[in-house]
Amino acid sequence: MPNILIIDDSWLTRRGVKRIVSAKGYTVAEAENGLQALDIVLSKDKPIDAIIVDLLMPVMSGIEFLEKLNEHNIKIPVIVLTADIQHTIKTKCIGLGATQFINKPPDPEQLSSLLNSLFDN
Repeated sequence: MPNILIIDDSWLTRRGVKRIVSAKGYTVAEAENGLQALDIVLSKDKPIDAIIVDLLMPVMSGIEFLEKLNEHNIKIPVIVLTADIQHTIKTKCIGLGATQFINKPPDPEQLSSLLNSLFDN
């Protein structure tokens, strides 16, 4: 079963997203910021199959995290989860490899559909 990494500084948001993702049968890893997430991705203890990331976080933002993935040439599907995204930020995220965008709070059906599009054949 695919392993999904949820990155958000809000425990409440991570809990809600984890509930949606777990209900689909996916396994979940969690990080409070991009730096923790980068450690998880680079550790390769359990490969990460997709990432759901917030943009505004302390320590390392979602954009900085996307930049680090590129520096390490890591190609993992990334869904950006954010409360408000400006066109210029969205364009930058796409340029850094983000594949999908979803508004906070996530709609369970929309998030499930995005995950299905990544893993269902």
